[in-house]
Amino acid sequence: MDDNELTRRDFLKTASVASIATLAGAMSGTGALFAAGSDTIRIGMIGCGGRGTGAAIDAVTSSSGVEIIAMADPFQDRIDGSLKTLREKVPAAVKVTPGTCFTGLDGYKKLLEVKDINHIVTAAPPGFRPLHLKAAIEAGKNVFMEKPVAVDPVGVRSVIASSELAARKGLAIVAGTQRRHQARYLELMKRIREGAIGELVGGQCYWNQGDLWVIEKTPAMSDMEWQCRNWLYFTWTSGDHIVEQHVHNIDVMNWAFDATPVKVMAMGGRQVRTAPEYGNIFDHFAVEFEYPNGVRVASQCRQTKGCAERVEEKIVGTKGAAFGYGEISGPNAWKFEAEEANPYVVEHKDLIAGIRAGKPLNEGKRIAESTLCAIMGRMSAYTGRALSWDWALNTSKLDLSPKSYEFGPNPVDPVAVPGQTPLV
Repeated sequence: MDDNELTRRDFLKTASVASIATLAGAMSGTGALFAAGSDTIRIGMIGCGGRGTGAAIDAVTSSSGVEIIAMADPFQDRIDGSLKTLREKVPAAVKVTPGTCFTGLDGYKKLLEVKDINHIVTAAPPGFRPLHLKAAIEAGKNVFMEKPVAVDPVGVRSVIASSELAARKGLAIVAGTQRRHQARYLELMKRIREGAIGELVGGQCYWNQGDLWVIEKTPAMSDMEWQCRNWLYFTWTSGDHIVEQHVHNIDVMNWAFDATPVKVMAMGGRQVRTAPEYGNIFDHFAVEFEYPNGVRVASQCRQTKGCAERVEEKIVGTKGAAFGYGEISGPNAWKFEAEEANPYVVEHKDLIAGIRAGKPLNEGKRIAESTLCAIMGRMSAYTGRALSWDWALNTSKLDLSPKSYEFGPNPVDPVAVPGQTPLV
């Protein structure tokens, strides 16, 4: 939602989504589908901050015959800023008019009434994504949605239900886990599947970095406006940084092990970012994910200025180790040295190619599961309790949605205290 988000995404070294066959097709033979221009992709943007703007530019860049025709954001200044950037970067694709720009927390509903839209790019804060996905799929639109896709188990279940509805309707859902569309990751996973590092026995994943942008509350801002603008720092809007950011690395571990954890135990705290402008989230987490057969993955994430930074995944096997940046150690040593396309663009190219080929990708359930893993890490750290996958997926009643989606007062939960905060 902030222009700094473009820089944040550039900070990522890596990316995600689909199969090697899909990637190869999207980059070669299916290009003819784009060139034909017979199926114009007409985008409606929901969430017009830095990440939403960047995703729309990536979609236009990825394929021919892509237009941006409508925009929705709670705030007019976000739409204005986004339009300025879009007209600078992809002017020919911008077909937005004043009549197809919608503000307010319900602006997405008005956007979805624009009949010409057949494709949604949504990068509103994560707390809104289950709501927006459900509405978009019910309206018959294909969707690119940023990760994570929810902030609580209730939202995860909603996304899974929307993904099932999309499958029945023949609609596409692709998430912003761009590592799954990145050539080095695809080749790495292929080699892992072929036994290059032997039996998988453990792993580590990290997202440790410095601090990020923050927006202080002004007297003119209601609680709701401030929380939407300063969304990184409220659990209901972002899910906390373990969910909003570290989900990338956790998703890679699920991919490598071809499974989700059976149990999660975590700790964390709020030691540095304690001022009111940092809302109610933690600034560091350490999590143990236990996968089937007792395999354990250690996870770290931190957003603290002046500390060591590390963004990486390591998968350990009986014959070596695999690293997310594209390297294998051991007797089958290998290093990725080929050129690769920008995965932020490739994920849109794969999405659009699938739509035009009548074979829509549907990544909704998978990213919902990875999102739930990150949510479980946060819930365990907040409460001091260990969680099982089955309980979190099927039983937890945690729903962080506000009582109403209106500008005005919106009290939030206090900062969690392990051992005192209840597990819901």
